[in-house]
Amino acid sequence: MLEVLIFMFQNYFGTQPQIHTMDIEEDFLAQELTQAGFDHHDIVGAFDWYKQLRCLISQPYHQYLSNPSSFRVYVEHELERIDTESFGFLSFLERAGVIKPNERDLVIDRALALKNQHISIEEIRWITMMVLWNDSRKKDYLFVEDAVFNPKGLTLQ
Repeated sequence: MLEVLIFMFQNYFGTQPQIHTMDIEEDFLAQELTQAGFDHHDIVGAFDWYKQLRCLISQPYHQYLSNPSSFRVYVEHELERIDTESFGFLSFLERAGVIKPNERDLVIDRALALKNQHISIEEIRWITMMVLWNDSRKKDYLFVEDAVFNPKGLTLQ
């Protein structure tokens, strides 16, 4: 399913910031994805995943009440499916001010919504890009895009 989302993002949504799934006729897009070789079940799953992302992003942001020295404790289910490198990446982005705690949790939610038993750093990076792009955060999106395509990784300057 993630392959379908990445394809949609690269070919439809990521190229034009004003386009979202609601703006493109779903039947047309499903036909295009089928012609590109994707399975119908994966296409439907990707549409549902993306609609849920849009719904969650549109919810009002309730700032977490926390002490600056507080930290997120991950539950067993999250730790079993998402690798340590991914949690380090999310922590790096949060410390750098690229993502907020609610966005970190949104990335984790959308990662766990995938059917994959194991979620890798590459998948977390793509999901993070999709979250930031859909929240119209172009500068932060470009920062994460560099993390996806820069083989040397990121560092804070």
